[in-house]
Amino acid sequence: MSLTIEDMAVFCKKKGFVYPNSEIYGGLAGFFDFGPLGVELKNNIKNNWWKYNVQNRPDIVGIDGSIIANRKIWQASGHENNFVDLILTCSKCSNKLRADHLIEEELKITTDDLNPEDIKKLIKEKNLKCPKCKSQFEDPKSFNLMFATNIGSVENEDSLAYLRPETAQLIFSNFKNVVDTSRLKLPFGIAQIGKAFRNEISPRSFLFRCREFEQMEIEFFVHPKKLNTCTCIKEVYDYKVSIYSAEMQKKKQKEKVMTIKEALDKKIIKTGWLAYWLAKQHRWLTYLSIDEKNLRLRQHGKEELAHYSSDCWDLEYKFPFGWEEVQGIADRSNFDLEQHQKHSKKDLSIFDEESKEKIIPYVAAEPSFGLERVFLVFMFEAYNDDKKRGNVVLRLDPQLAPVKVGIFPLVKNKENVLSKAEEVYEMLRKNLICNLDISGSVGRRYARADEQGTPYCCTIDFESIENNDVTIRNRDDTKQVRVKIDDLKEILEKLIKKDIAFKDLK
Repeated sequence: MSLTIEDMAVFCKKKGFVYPNSEIYGGLAGFFDFGPLGVELKNNIKNNWWKYNVQNRPDIVGIDGSIIANRKIWQASGHENNFVDLILTCSKCSNKLRADHLIEEELKITTDDLNPEDIKKLIKEKNLKCPKCKSQFEDPKSFNLMFATNIGSVENEDSLAYLRPETAQLIFSNFKNVVDTSRLKLPFGIAQIGKAFRNEISPRSFLFRCREFEQMEIEFFVHPKKLNTCTCIKEVYDYKVSIYSAEMQKKKQKEKVMTIKEALDKKIIKTGWLAYWLAKQHRWLTYLSIDEKNLRLRQHGKEELAHYSSDCWDLEYKFPFGWEEVQGIADRSNFDLEQHQKHSKKDLSIFDEESKEKIIPYVAAEPSFGLERVFLVFMFEAYNDDKKRGNVVLRLDPQLAPVKVGIFPLVKNKENVLSKAEEVYEMLRKNLICNLDISGSVGRRYARADEQGTPYCCTIDFESIENNDVTIRNRDDTKQVRVKIDDLKEILEKLIKKDIAFKDLK
């Protein structure tokens, strides 16, 4: 039987990854707290993504924008008037649901290419009723998803503000400041990781749809006339991805594996820069041990596209409950900068030294991950109910694992063995997150480490006292090898960074 999202929620709570928010007071839908293991995994994901996309590149810098900003930002971006979902309210029990979610659940169809009028028409034609009491719904209404708040001591129209519904607009509103202080030249990117808030009508599916979440995203700017002049495209020409184009979806065909070059040559992906970032974000997941068979790039159809975008893709993962979006990667044009220039009356153009002209840069790609969703990807991919061992083995990539090393004295009532284990622990914990576990049998301790995703365990026994060595046990295949304590730190660091494979240890 497939692992359900509910099963994962139970596992995450039991092992200290994720807790329901405000649980002792009955909980609060759409909000979650990350426990001791969860916060480490979450931070490891963020740090790895930041290093991969920002610190390892000369053409991308980062910012950390405020959660609350001037209301005019959200007016200029269109969020105040247009960031809405259709809400259905039952005429009898007052149950409230998102209209598109109800259609997807009741009719088993996608609503990605349906506009609000299509959704209203479908609900009426199919006579969809409240799933709780089977009564009719009131007429669908628009519901703005932004959380409103007030700034200052007086609550009035002038004090109204919003918790940001996305992080992108803080990049656009800070665009000139970043360019001026970082001396960036096109093409370049601005990255950000941070909280966003959406007042979802009916949050569901654990971490998959929350009211408070984090985004990891980049706005990559290029000259408007150089969308296909991608200086990095040869890096990914031969990279293979599973493509699910708009045409394939329309013709009810299956996705197809092809190289990035093939997708560009066939004009499936519209521009070189967009193709490059699709490959780079896909590669980040496979680098961290996600099976490429569980990933695909799905292109938006014409009805799904924002009016300012010529091409947009979802990086999807095959969850046990089906293919779902983990990241959106869009061509965003220069719509946002133009909007903010228009509303703020500030010049947001820059001088391009190569073309010797002033331009408003074009967002050739906006890779935007939902952190909680990618957290789920790593958890589902890693989860393995090992019948032979009799416990769950969480096969997280060593770079992401919350605890890197478990340290187990074979016996705890022998002072010299325990002292040696404590000595090893003190040596390693300065560089690696370790867990010194002395409770229960070694087998039970291995099982606990497996369930926490700990990739390596070091057992200290009587021979360790005499030979100054330990036994390293590999989580994934349970194989063991004995190494000198003097070499232990270097070996573990190389294993975690994948500089060496466990099978190569002797």
